[in-house]
Amino acid sequence: MSFLTSQTHLHITTWVVAIVIFLIAALMGKQSKGLHMALRLFYVLIIITGAALFFQYQTVDPMMYGLKFLFGILVIGMMEMVLVRQQKNKPTGIFWILFAVFLFITLFLGFKLPLNFDFLA
Repeated sequence: MSFLTSQTHLHITTWVVAIVIFLIAALMGKQSKGLHMALRLFYVLIIITGAALFFQYQTVDPMMYGLKFLFGILVIGMMEMVLVRQQKNKPTGIFWILFAVFLFITLFLGFKLPLNFDFLA
């Protein structure tokens, strides 16, 4: 299972694809059942790759990696809340705001921590 933890590319790819699918599904509204199911598959892939990285590298800075893991789960939760509430014609404004805040915090922690992605390499 070293392919999950040797680099962060698989994890980054899964969450980038998930965010794109989420934005497309949110723009489509109620017609996005297939995309919503695909997005749920990517939730699982994000959690698997993120957990593998977390358990491999948590000894570097356990509290910060734990917070990143927590905020990552919250991002996934807000994505799901936006889509489900949108399908039920309920207001989603607060969940969009929470999604943006949690995503910013997760990305900030992800790029700040030692196992970050070097854009210049």
